[in-house]
Amino acid sequence: MLELGKSGSHGTDRGIVPVLSDGALVATLRAATWKEAANWKEAATAEVGDRNWAFQRGGTRELVGRWAQEPAESVRLRAHQVSVWKDSWTMELDGLAVDVARTSIWKGTHRYESGGRRLAESGTTGGWKPRPTLTTEPGLPLDSAVFLLWFEFVLGRRRIAAAAA
Repeated sequence: MLELGKSGSHGTDRGIVPVLSDGALVATLRAATWKEAANWKEAATAEVGDRNWAFQRGGTRELVGRWAQEPAESVRLRAHQVSVWKDSWTMELDGLAVDVARTSIWKGTHRYESGGRRLAESGTTGGWKPRPTLTTEPGLPLDSAVFLLWFEFVLGRRRIAAAAA
């Protein structure tokens, strides 16, 4: 199981969120600053092994990911919102079409499937400040799993902002 750790924990600097697999550090996420991205509230950089990723909002109803060294218009990972009212999404993870199904309205959790095969299912750590978790099936690349965790994090922040408004 993958989960987002607490910012600055597991040997990371303050402002960097560790991605943990059964308690071991496997990747990091850092929220982009306003100087680094046009929409810094929904942008992050990720370090997965020796690869650097740039995750950001890609238009009004898309979240995208690309290798950091690639041009801004290139996209390797994409989440597209199909319906705002139903909060339904589809994804493309390095060419693999993925269906996103909500499993709980209250917890904001999702199931990710491709061709009828389950790839992952999200959850939360619980407690006062729940953080996203992701249970993955074998074969899902870590790069894609980190994008899914960031996607869950962004949707969670959107839910909190909507509830506060």
